[in-house]
Amino acid sequence: MTESPFSEVLKNSTWGEHASAEDESYLKALMAGRLSREAYGEMVAQHYFAYVALDGASRSLAGDPVAAPFVFPELYREEALVRDLEAIYGSGWAGRIEPSKPTRTLVARIEQVSSWPGGYIAHHYTRYMGDLSGGQFIRMELEKIYGYGTGGGVDFYRFDAVGSLPRFKNEYRARLDALPVDEAEKQRIIRETKLAYQLNTEVLTELGRVARAEVAA
Repeated sequence: MTESPFSEVLKNSTWGEHASAEDESYLKALMAGRLSREAYGEMVAQHYFAYVALDGASRSLAGDPVAAPFVFPELYREEALVRDLEAIYGSGWAGRIEPSKPTRTLVARIEQVSSWPGGYIAHHYTRYMGDLSGGQFIRMELEKIYGYGTGGGVDFYRFDAVGSLPRFKNEYRARLDALPVDEAEKQRIIRETKLAYQLNTEVLTELGRVARAEVAA
Protein backbone atom coordinates (compact mmCIF):
# COMPACT_ATOMS: atom_id res chain seq x y z
CA MET A 1 0.00 0.00 0.00
CA THR A 2 1.43 3.36 -1.05
CA GLU A 3 1.78 5.84 1.78
CA SER A 4 0.02 9.16 1.15
CA PRO A 5 2.20 12.30 0.99
CA PHE A 6 2.25 14.14 4.30
CA SER A 7 0.83 17.29 2.69
CA GLU A 8 -2.30 15.32 1.74
CA VAL A 9 -2.55 13.67 5.15
CA LEU A 10 -2.21 17.05 6.86
CA LYS A 11 -4.86 18.67 4.67
CA ASN A 12 -7.32 15.80 5.01
CA SER A 13 -6.77 15.42 8.76
CA THR A 14 -7.46 19.10 9.43
CA TRP A 15 -10.18 19.77 6.85
CA GLY A 16 -12.97 19.99 9.42
CA GLU A 17 -11.11 22.64 11.38
CA HIS A 18 -10.21 24.49 8.16
CA ALA A 19 -13.83 24.61 7.00
CA SER A 20 -14.96 25.87 10.40
CA ALA A 21 -12.42 28.68 10.26
CA GLU A 22 -13.92 29.88 6.97
CA ASP A 23 -17.57 29.79 8.03
CA GLU A 24 -17.78 32.76 10.37
CA SER A 25 -20.21 35.67 10.58
CA TYR A 26 -17.51 38.33 10.44
CA LEU A 27 -16.16 37.20 7.07
CA LYS A 28 -19.66 36.85 5.69
CA ALA A 29 -20.52 40.42 6.70
CA LEU A 30 -17.18 41.68 5.40
CA MET A 31 -17.55 39.99 2.02
CA ALA A 32 -21.11 41.31 1.73
CA GLY A 33 -19.85 44.88 2.13
CA ARG A 34 -21.79 45.46 5.35
CA LEU A 35 -18.84 46.61 7.47
CA SER A 36 -17.12 49.98 7.73
CA ARG A 37 -13.43 50.41 7.02
CA GLU A 38 -12.81 50.63 10.75
CA ALA A 39 -14.56 47.31 11.34
CA TYR A 40 -12.44 45.79 8.58
CA GLY A 41 -9.45 47.32 10.35
CA GLU A 42 -10.27 45.24 13.43
CA MET A 43 -9.30 42.11 11.51
CA VAL A 44 -6.19 43.75 10.08
CA ALA A 45 -5.15 44.70 13.62
CA GLN A 46 -5.52 41.13 14.88
CA HIS A 47 -3.50 39.91 11.91
CA TYR A 48 -0.77 42.39 12.81
CA PHE A 49 -0.26 40.98 16.30
CA ALA A 50 -0.38 37.38 15.08
CA TYR A 51 2.11 37.91 12.26
CA VAL A 52 4.59 39.85 14.37
CA ALA A 53 4.72 36.70 16.52
CA LEU A 54 4.73 34.23 13.61
CA ASP A 55 7.38 36.01 11.58
CA GLY A 56 9.44 36.50 14.72
CA ALA A 57 9.38 32.73 15.23
CA SER A 58 10.39 32.34 11.59
CA ARG A 59 13.47 34.50 12.05
CA SER A 60 14.49 32.69 15.22
CA LEU A 61 14.28 29.28 13.51
CA ALA A 62 16.06 30.26 10.30
CA GLY A 63 19.05 28.10 11.21
CA ASP A 64 17.08 25.03 12.27
CA PRO A 65 17.42 22.13 9.80
CA VAL A 66 13.76 21.09 10.11
CA ALA A 67 12.17 24.55 10.17
CA ALA A 68 14.52 26.33 7.74
CA PRO A 69 12.77 25.05 4.57
CA PHE A 70 9.65 26.87 5.83
CA VAL A 71 11.37 30.19 6.48
CA PHE A 72 10.45 32.52 3.62
CA PRO A 73 11.41 36.18 4.16
CA GLU A 74 9.39 37.04 1.05
CA LEU A 75 6.26 36.03 2.98
CA TYR A 76 6.81 38.25 6.02
CA ARG A 77 3.70 40.34 6.57
CA GLU A 78 4.54 42.99 9.18
CA GLU A 79 5.47 45.77 6.74
CA ALA A 80 2.41 45.10 4.58
CA LEU A 81 0.15 45.14 7.62
CA VAL A 82 1.61 48.46 8.77
CA ARG A 83 0.79 49.96 5.36
CA ASP A 84 -2.74 48.59 5.61
CA LEU A 85 -3.24 49.95 9.12
CA GLU A 86 -1.97 53.36 8.05
CA ALA A 87 -4.41 53.36 5.12
CA ILE A 88 -7.31 52.49 7.43
CA TYR A 89 -6.53 54.46 10.59
CA GLY A 90 -3.90 57.01 9.56
CA SER A 91 -0.47 57.65 11.04
CA GLY A 92 -1.74 57.16 14.60
CA TRP A 93 -2.79 53.57 13.96
CA ALA A 94 -0.60 52.10 16.72
CA GLY A 95 -2.61 53.89 19.38
CA ARG A 96 -5.91 52.65 18.02
CA ILE A 97 -5.39 48.91 17.97
CA GLU A 98 -5.04 46.22 20.59
CA PRO A 99 -5.12 42.43 20.53
CA SER A 100 -8.36 40.74 21.48
CA LYS A 101 -8.32 38.04 24.14
CA PRO A 102 -8.37 35.23 21.50
CA THR A 103 -5.53 36.94 19.63
CA ARG A 104 -3.49 37.12 22.82
CA THR A 105 -4.09 33.39 23.28
CA LEU A 106 -3.02 32.69 19.69
CA VAL A 107 0.11 34.83 20.02
CA ALA A 108 1.01 33.14 23.30
CA ARG A 109 0.73 29.72 21.66
CA ILE A 110 2.87 30.75 18.69
CA GLU A 111 5.51 32.05 21.08
CA GLN A 112 5.24 28.92 23.21
CA VAL A 113 5.99 26.60 20.28
CA SER A 114 8.55 28.88 18.61
CA SER A 115 11.38 26.65 19.81
CA TRP A 116 9.67 23.54 18.37
CA PRO A 117 10.13 23.34 14.58
CA GLY A 118 7.05 21.17 14.10
CA GLY A 119 4.88 23.59 16.05
CA TYR A 120 6.17 26.51 14.04
CA ILE A 121 5.44 24.66 10.79
CA ALA A 122 1.89 23.92 11.96
CA HIS A 123 1.09 27.58 12.57
CA HIS A 124 2.96 28.74 9.47
CA TYR A 125 1.03 26.28 7.30
CA THR A 126 -2.30 27.22 8.87
CA ARG A 127 -1.88 30.92 8.21
CA TYR A 128 0.15 31.24 5.04
CA MET A 129 -1.38 28.51 2.94
CA GLY A 130 -4.76 30.09 3.62
CA ASP A 131 -3.48 33.56 2.77
CA LEU A 132 -2.02 32.30 -0.50
CA SER A 133 -5.28 30.55 -1.42
CA GLY A 134 -8.63 31.90 -0.23
CA GLY A 135 -6.97 35.11 0.88
CA GLN A 136 -6.60 36.11 -2.76
CA PHE A 137 -10.37 36.02 -3.24
CA ILE A 138 -10.79 38.12 -0.09
CA ARG A 139 -8.34 40.70 -1.48
CA MET A 140 -10.22 41.06 -4.76
CA GLU A 141 -13.53 41.51 -2.96
CA LEU A 142 -12.10 44.08 -0.54
CA GLU A 143 -10.65 46.05 -3.44
CA LYS A 144 -14.15 46.29 -4.91
CA ILE A 145 -15.84 47.12 -1.60
CA TYR A 146 -13.41 49.69 -0.20
CA GLY A 147 -11.64 50.88 -3.32
CA TYR A 148 -8.17 49.96 -2.11
CA GLY A 149 -5.34 49.59 -4.59
CA THR A 150 -1.63 49.11 -4.09
CA GLY A 151 0.06 51.08 -1.34
CA GLY A 152 -2.09 50.11 1.62
CA GLY A 153 -5.45 48.70 2.58
CA VAL A 154 -5.11 45.14 1.27
CA ASP A 155 -1.33 44.78 0.92
CA PHE A 156 -1.46 41.95 3.45
CA TYR A 157 -2.89 39.77 0.69
CA ARG A 158 -0.29 40.75 -1.93
CA PHE A 159 2.61 38.36 -2.40
CA ASP A 160 4.35 39.89 -5.39
CA ALA A 161 7.79 38.77 -4.18
CA VAL A 162 6.65 35.14 -4.27
CA GLY A 163 5.95 35.03 -8.00
CA SER A 164 3.59 32.29 -9.15
CA LEU A 165 1.36 31.38 -6.21
CA PRO A 166 0.39 27.92 -7.56
CA ARG A 167 4.05 27.08 -8.10
CA PHE A 168 4.97 28.32 -4.63
CA LYS A 169 2.20 26.30 -2.99
CA ASN A 170 3.30 23.18 -4.84
CA GLU A 171 6.84 23.72 -3.60
CA TYR A 172 5.52 24.23 -0.07
CA ARG A 173 3.64 20.94 -0.23
CA ALA A 174 6.76 19.20 -1.55
CA ARG A 175 8.68 20.48 1.46
CA LEU A 176 5.99 19.13 3.77
CA ASP A 177 6.28 15.76 2.05
CA ALA A 178 10.06 15.83 2.55
CA LEU A 179 9.98 16.68 6.26
CA PRO A 180 12.75 14.68 7.98
CA VAL A 181 10.62 13.60 10.94
CA ASP A 182 9.10 10.32 12.08
CA GLU A 183 5.43 9.36 12.16
CA ALA A 184 5.01 10.34 15.81
CA GLU A 185 6.25 13.85 15.07
CA LYS A 186 3.96 14.11 12.05
CA GLN A 187 1.02 13.29 14.29
CA ARG A 188 2.14 16.01 16.72
CA ILE A 189 2.22 18.48 13.82
CA ILE A 190 -1.29 17.44 12.79
CA ARG A 191 -2.57 17.97 16.34
CA GLU A 192 -0.92 21.39 16.53
CA THR A 193 -2.36 22.36 13.15
CA LYS A 194 -5.84 21.49 14.41
CA LEU A 195 -5.19 23.66 17.45
CA ALA A 196 -3.93 26.48 15.23
CA TYR A 197 -7.15 26.39 13.20
CA GLN A 198 -9.17 26.39 16.42
CA LEU A 199 -7.31 29.40 17.81
CA ASN A 200 -7.69 31.33 14.56
CA THR A 201 -11.40 30.47 14.50
CA GLU A 202 -11.77 31.92 17.99
CA VAL A 203 -10.21 35.16 16.75
CA LEU A 204 -12.83 35.30 13.98
CA THR A 205 -15.61 34.48 16.43
CA GLU A 206 -14.63 37.48 18.53
CA LEU A 207 -14.55 39.63 15.40
CA GLY A 208 -18.08 38.39 14.71
CA ARG A 209 -19.23 40.34 17.75
CA VAL A 210 -17.81 43.48 16.14
CA ALA A 211 -19.71 42.70 12.94
CA ARG A 212 -23.01 42.06 14.70
CA ALA A 213 -22.72 45.25 16.74
CA GLU A 214 -22.04 47.35 13.66
CA VAL A 215 -24.74 45.78 11.51
CA ALA A 216 -27.26 46.24 14.33
CA ALA A 217 -26.33 49.90 14.88
